[in-house]
Amino acid sequence: MHYIKTTGIILWILTCIMFKSYAQETGKIKGTITSNSEKLNGATASLINLKDTSTLKLAISNKEGEFSFDQVQAGKYRVMITAVGHQRAMSGVVEINAEKKSVTLPEIVLKPAAKELANVTVTATRPLIEQKIDRTILNVDAAVTNIGASALEILEKAPGVTVDREGNISLKGKEGVMVMIDGRPAQLSGEDLANLLRSMTSTQMDQIEIMTNPPARYDAAGNAGIINIKTKKMVNAGYNGSASVNYMQGRYPKVNEGLNLNYRKQKVNVFANLSHNYRKSFETNIIQRNLRNNNNSIINYFDQYGDKYISANSFQGKLGLDFFASKKFTAGITLNGATNRATLNNLNTTNILTSSKEIENITKADVNNINKANRFMGNVYFRQLLDTRGREITGDLDFISFNSTTDLNMVNAYPDANGNGVMMPDTLLGYLPQNIKVYSGRVDYVHPLAKNAKIEAGLKSSIVRTDNNAKYDSLQNGMLVPDVNRSNHFIYKENINAAYVNVVKPFNKKLSAQLGLRIENTNAIGRQLTNSKNFDRHYTQLFPTAYLQYRINEKNTLVANYGKRVQRPNYQSLNPFIRFIDRYTYSEGNPNLMPAISHNYELTHSYANKFTATLNYTATNDIINQVIEQQDRVAYARPLNIASLRQVGLAISANNNLTKWWKSNLNVNTFHNRYRGMVNNAMVDLSATSYIINLTQQFRITNSFSAELSGRYRSGWLEGVLEVEPIGFVWAGVSKQIMKNNGTIRLTVRDIFYTQKFKGSARYGNVDFRLQEVNDSRMVILGFTYKFNKGKKIAPVKRTPGSTGEEEGRIDQ
Repeated sequence: MHYIKTTGIILWILTCIMFKSYAQETGKIKGTITSNSEKLNGATASLINLKDTSTLKLAISNKEGEFSFDQVQAGKYRVMITAVGHQRAMSGVVEINAEKKSVTLPEIVLKPAAKELANVTVTATRPLIEQKIDRTILNVDAAVTNIGASALEILEKAPGVTVDREGNISLKGKEGVMVMIDGRPAQLSGEDLANLLRSMTSTQMDQIEIMTNPPARYDAAGNAGIINIKTKKMVNAGYNGSASVNYMQGRYPKVNEGLNLNYRKQKVNVFANLSHNYRKSFETNIIQRNLRNNNNSIINYFDQYGDKYISANSFQGKLGLDFFASKKFTAGITLNGATNRATLNNLNTTNILTSSKEIENITKADVNNINKANRFMGNVYFRQLLDTRGREITGDLDFISFNSTTDLNMVNAYPDANGNGVMMPDTLLGYLPQNIKVYSGRVDYVHPLAKNAKIEAGLKSSIVRTDNNAKYDSLQNGMLVPDVNRSNHFIYKENINAAYVNVVKPFNKKLSAQLGLRIENTNAIGRQLTNSKNFDRHYTQLFPTAYLQYRINEKNTLVANYGKRVQRPNYQSLNPFIRFIDRYTYSEGNPNLMPAISHNYELTHSYANKFTATLNYTATNDIINQVIEQQDRVAYARPLNIASLRQVGLAISANNNLTKWWKSNLNVNTFHNRYRGMVNNAMVDLSATSYIINLTQQFRITNSFSAELSGRYRSGWLEGVLEVEPIGFVWAGVSKQIMKNNGTIRLTVRDIFYTQKFKGSARYGNVDFRLQEVNDSRMVILGFTYKFNKGKKIAPVKRTPGSTGEEEGRIDQ
């Protein structure tokens, strides 16, 4: 009943705004661009809204140097003109109102770029960090140490973002982040998502958008919010592209190469991308467990030491076509495929000691995994402008296929202290396939209103099918015997239907609001064919969002926002099959997981885009977290709805140009987390105050030579029930433009002092353990990028965000 009332109130408000604003005033702005007394063809004109400095429209000058903006709503604007080989020009203030509906600008004269600067490409013209009403933006090329790094390494340095030892991403101390690429959620999560981001380099990336409370247009998934990686767009007619290669040397070598191609002529735009990534790395894990009896006395000590060696080879390719049928209709298709082959060898030794620390027995496990994964995605989209006022409708159809297999071979040997066998070795073989199909479609409508207001609405539906038939066999006396206790066949079906409405309304020059409401209907069916642990779930949820912005003056702005979000378990977390480290340690899924719901509140103050402070409060129930449980001598990890989380945090960002050649960026995020709930039949009440500091210093030595020094420190924190010790690391890098500034060579050293080492511990119920992890984090990176193009500059292609929502990001290996 409460949801019905809320829906009715919001729809009533939107209806009133629509009828009140329908009779809007529009006008026209036009002008002429010249250079050296000649008409300039192909220059880009941008219509800038003085209220929020946003770019509303783009136009390209014709052979006569003329451009125009039609159906411009009442308001104040400026026009910015850019052209290759020329200095930028800006018009004076232009106003459209009921009395002045058509404005012709004075002739705009572009000056040629100074000769001494003609061969200089400045890449860090944008600030490192920008703050918008509903998101924080990290400009990738604004940091030297970002260039040549992978997307995962760049995310490690993004404000408020943390990447844990397994590649899982959290935001402002909260787990449950949806990662998107160009408005489309990444196709994977967990280890597969980490591998995808490792293979994606900065040469492909333009910006990273961080949204803790995304608008209603986005899926409600992701308790902590959304991270959207925007790739670079080609803006030249004709053909253009780039090629890059990066070599990394830690203990083991790593290399990635990429090729981006684009050809645009008249009504057709064709693009293709191909990349390869090879990584060889290691990981050392040390786990110490204390086994206690009912009287809390230690009866055994477990000392586990494991060396893991990983070798992975991946290829990614994308082919796409955009067709501009008319000025109002655009359609396109994109095909995206990837393949990954990885081998993992884990040599693990477990010493079991008595309470007096005498060796009771030793287990040596040799675990070999061979993983093969293939991913394919197809997208078809259209964009139809309905009139010159800006009304438009867009649509997408998406298909995703993800198939992987893991061949497991685990041999356990039992030597004594002298290395002599005391028991017969045992062998476990596993075949773990994963097949996922996702079908998704969406349609969105945008309706501009008077005085820069607008209404957005849309529908979406997705269908997911997963099939996992895990088979285990034991080798006994040279014969394979099916292990029916560990084998499991799990089938999962899901359908999510969603609708949303979002309204943007400026009330005056200082106050504006954005209100949204999203409704999602979820239908999930899980079937375990080897037992009767099945489930059917059907539920409908409402997700409101609200933003209120108040401009105190030209430099100071306040933004308050609220959003309700959900974290659904990824498909693999629902799958109950087992993954082994050795006979005493394994992980498994949990088909009984329920979605976690969070309510996020934020208040942000921004000063001249140089200083930003955000106060946030988050309340999350049924938080999903990986938990260690213990039964007899066996420890196993599985995801659980462990507890409630309450967080209060403060984030501060400061960007300053200390001199003409020295820029400084500081980000500090401090938060207090409190977890309360039942874990492993024990009441847990844990709390901690933590902080993260990112500091970047940039130095422009010459017009083509720059350097950077960056560091990050995170104090001790809680990762669910795991208490983690402080961690920090430092980067440094230099960048030099060569080959008439078409090429760039970069040298970066990552984790200079080799301090990126994870240490943590936990104590609850009968669980008492400590762990440490060290990997190949210290690396020297040498990178080279070459850009080529032939053609004039034009407006970039505008593609729709796609229909595949959070169901993509829930795919895991």
